[in-house]
Amino acid sequence: MENWFAALTLFEKIYWITAIAGSVLLLILIVMTLVGGDVEDLGDVDTDIEGDTGIGFQFLSFKNLMGFLTIFGWSGISCIENGLSTGATIAISVFCGLIMMFAMAALFYYLAKLQSSGTLKLKNAVGQIGEVYLTIGANRSKIGKVSVNVQGTLRELQALTDEDQDLVQSNVVKVADVTATGILIVNLLNT
Repeated sequence: MENWFAALTLFEKIYWITAIAGSVLLLILIVMTLVGGDVEDLGDVDTDIEGDTGIGFQFLSFKNLMGFLTIFGWSGISCIENGLSTGATIAISVFCGLIMMFAMAALFYYLAKLQSSGTLKLKNAVGQIGEVYLTIGANRSKIGKVSVNVQGTLRELQALTDEDQDLVQSNVVKVADVTATGILIVNLLNT
């Protein structure tokens, strides 16, 4: 092994070292990501800044840099093995590395968009049609409950009304507003 490495030119050594080091680090990152390890301990620069909403598509990150180095190294070795010139080898390996960075950034961007916070936003209930579940007192005299579809899920939520009569079970209502304390204001739906 030593004889093989010693016989390489400096240009070839740089590509081999880059390819092997990048591959090992990328493999460690992938394994740690799959088993739930804390990748930030490796010096990840993808950290969140408090109050930062993020730029969404992060092209320059530690993971992407490792992907660049890995593909840069292996594509450079392939170019050298096929007898390409130094300039062509550098151009092709940089181009391949940048494509890898773009592909990884796009992958993580679209995977992040698949996440759901799971936070119920009661403002999304405004305008929805529901049904009274527990009697709601007239003129906001008694809190009741309604069944209403919010964010794709049927939920039972507290409600008040400004109607002059109590809203009883099975009355169809429309959500008009949400109070600051998170109680729905509903009106009887005229059918």
